Parts: sequence; C-alpha cells; structure tokens
Amino acid sequence: MRNTLIAMVLGASVLPIAAQAAAPASSDAVRNEVTRQLERYERALNTSNVDQVMTLYAKDAVFMPQNSQPVVGRDAVRAAYRQIFGQIKLDVDFTIDEIQPLSPDWAFARTRSKGTVKVLAGDGKASPEGNQEVFLLHRESDGQWRFARYIFSTTNPPAAQ
Repeated sequence: MRNTLIAMVLGASVLPIAAQAAAPASSDAVRNEVTRQLERYERALNTSNVDQVMTLYAKDAVFMPQNSQPVVGRDAVRAAYRQIFGQIKLDVDFTIDEIQPLSPDWAFARTRSKGTVKVLAGDGKASPEGNQEVFLLHRESDGQWRFARYIFSTTNPPAAQ
C-alpha cells in the first residue's frame, strides 16, 4: 500500500512535466522549424548533396517528380536523387508561400523555386528553372520535421516546338 501511495505521489508530480513535454509546438515554432528544413533542402539541392537531402526525408518518404512515377521509400528516393544529381546541376532559390500546421505532427508547405539548371552532359549551358512545390511534412519520433511526401511541377512555359 505504501509503495502504491509513493508511486501515485511521484506520478502526480511528474505528470505536469510530461504533459508539457508532449504539448504540441506553437504554429510559429512549426513554421520556423519547417522553414529551416526547406532552407537545408535548398542548400542540399544547390550542392548536389544526396546525403544531406536524405536527412530531410521521412522513413516512409514518397517523392513525386514531374513527368515520373512516384518514388516510394528511402532507398528509392536516394537512388532518384543520385540519378538527378548525376545529370543536372541546380542553382535555385526557394520562396516559401505558405506553411500550415495540420496537427501536432503534420504540416504542409507550398513553395516556388527559381534559378537555373545545367545539364551536365552536352554544351554545359544553364537554362531557367522554375517550379512550384508542395511538401507534406511529418514530425518523427526524434522531434524533427521531415518530408513525408514531396511533389513539384514546372512553372516554365512549354518549350517552343
């Protein structure tokens, strides 16, 4: 009985601390954390750094590049970025249009990117790059916001035929 009483008293004193630790972050905090992840992604794209990109993706990631089938799972996403960075060099800047928390562990971001893309094979000329993007982010068990789903499409006009 005495041990039960001690456990109840200790549990009651720890409960407010545990509740505070489990409290969801404020909308501003979520926006700040997601913004930092998007800035890291911009740097990783501009340096063609596959390992850095992969730190930003969730365990069950889905990458949906334009004109391609979805790429599902971390290994497939890593392979896709290796292939992309083997073919092109990006120099882009992101504009964040919207970040919306959806729940304590989910948020989405809507962005645009603009800059240049250089095809590594061929004449080496850079051409304009412009995309619109939607990121669905999940806060994983380590507290980090990561890209669970990512889709983009070009905002460049169609090529003249």
